[in-house]
Amino acid sequence: MRDAGIFNIKRALPRMSWSPKNLFNLWNRTVGNKVDAIRFTRTSATLFQQRWRSKAVVRAYHGDFINEKIFKRWYLPETIPDVRPRRQVIGDMAELEEFAKRKKKEKDYEAELEAKGMPPVGSLMFSEVERRIDVFLFRSCFAHSVYEARRLVIHGNVRLNGKKHQNANTRLAPGDMVSVDPEAIRFFKPQTGEYDDVNDYDKTNEGITDPEQKVGTPFYLPPYASPWLFIPAYIEPSFATCSAIYVRHPTARPGYSEIPTPYDADGEVVRFAWEWYVKNRPRVRSKAQLARMPEDRALISMKDIDEGRRKLRRDVKVFTSHTA
Repeated sequence: MRDAGIFNIKRALPRMSWSPKNLFNLWNRTVGNKVDAIRFTRTSATLFQQRWRSKAVVRAYHGDFINEKIFKRWYLPETIPDVRPRRQVIGDMAELEEFAKRKKKEKDYEAELEAKGMPPVGSLMFSEVERRIDVFLFRSCFAHSVYEARRLVIHGNVRLNGKKHQNANTRLAPGDMVSVDPEAIRFFKPQTGEYDDVNDYDKTNEGITDPEQKVGTPFYLPPYASPWLFIPAYIEPSFATCSAIYVRHPTARPGYSEIPTPYDADGEVVRFAWEWYVKNRPRVRSKAQLARMPEDRALISMKDIDEGRRKLRRDVKVFTSHTA
């Protein structure tokens, strides 16, 4: 945790945490008394001030533990992706049937766009942050906050695809499985005060003394955290095995964004933040900078695929030269 005062009530900047103070800050900033600070419909603030405020609040929630310079260089996408279906020109009559099916899908999608509006792609500017292993653990509900998730990784309580992994800056690739030591998960330990037992572990196993005969996984949640418990669609968790799989990269659909954010996924706050970074992002990446890039398993996988293709081409050339 870089800032000891991140849950200060006066500042009221929401973070990735289920702390009672933070949940109050989240409510206060989004629907409470301080919501006017990020409403720019009627304001005397300049365009620069609006962009600066928006950038500050979204960065407080989405990766305040990431250095600003590192965030702009490695965790900010080049552009916000367009998730609308792309039109293709069909030149071969053999593809007419597939084209007809695609045309029907495009018409259905256009009808959905008219009914629900454009996809809220603004929040996809944080897709790289959501791929971080510490954020992934918090989204999987294995940690009380993203700061606790970072400690789990750094202290060696996390395994990536079966191997101990202690780099909290790693960005996952689709298909990666992350496991956590059950002894390190706070929610598996009974609370001293009131708590919500989500799966009634104690009631189900009442009177059973043999641990091997008990059914289910103990999962104790404090009452204030229960309403905030949810799992994004791109994560497949298994609380019985204390593991989760990063299924795919997050995306957006009309009226829905898969990236959790306390602000409107395509509202003025997110748009102003994106405009700020477009004007203030670094442009040049030297070889020395590329060498310092945080681990990105998706890029590593692509490198392995390219290397396999090159090796296959070499083997084919050797085979053809011997058979000629």
